[in-house]
Amino acid sequence: MTSVLSAGAGEKFQQLVNLMARLRGPGGCPWDREQTFDSIKPYLLEETYEVLDAIDARDWPELTGELGDLMLQAVFFSQMAAEQDLFRVEDALDAINQKLVRRHPHIFGDETARTGDDVRKIWSEVKQQESREKNPQAARPGLLDGVPRSLPALVEAQQVTSRAAHAGFDWNNAGEVLDKLREELAEFDSARATGDPAQLEDELGDLLFVLVNLARFVKVDPEQALRKTNAKFRRRFGYVEQKLAERGAAPADSNIEEMESLWQEAKASENRP
Repeated sequence: MTSVLSAGAGEKFQQLVNLMARLRGPGGCPWDREQTFDSIKPYLLEETYEVLDAIDARDWPELTGELGDLMLQAVFFSQMAAEQDLFRVEDALDAINQKLVRRHPHIFGDETARTGDDVRKIWSEVKQQESREKNPQAARPGLLDGVPRSLPALVEAQQVTSRAAHAGFDWNNAGEVLDKLREELAEFDSARATGDPAQLEDELGDLLFVLVNLARFVKVDPEQALRKTNAKFRRRFGYVEQKLAERGAAPADSNIEEMESLWQEAKASENRP
């Protein structure tokens, strides 16, 4: 099997570690030196989404650079940790190497997994075993306790529904999920008639939650589906703005009929072979 790492990859990773240490060290960069764990967190999130954008665009040169930026974040956090004698980057690498071996007993042990669902079940069982070993005196953790509440809501919904499904708490097929979606849509419509903001929020949340489950049944990542729809909306609305500008107008100067007509033009041009 061919490794994705070249012979010099280890040296280049060490070079990145050394560069970060110099930037944080005496006489280093004032901006880098003043950063903290909390101040860097937003950049980690930003770099993650820039990686996703590059993947969506299938822009491989851009992805190369964005993955480098993402790796820098890991090295940055590790350098700050080393300065406080918390851990070193080698410890983080050891942790992920050991975790990969431990959570793939079907590759490195005696377990058997024939499908992706088998693998996810094994992964979940190993994670629960790890939690018990870390704190054997603690009460048995709930199945959903390992899903952080700090996750984006869409990702949290994906994880909690997936874990519940692996425990057998699930619909039988996508048709049943569609039935539930229609039920929730009717409940939302009733809430809309009352005009109660709290009830509307509650019912809309239920609708979104069922849609996440539907995505799971049809094996579509809802986060990626929505990101692509966002990009499609940006593209088509940009076309509308461009065509209006050619007429010396802007959306605020137009009406819905004119903009809808241009929207349909944009849609048709995308569907042309």
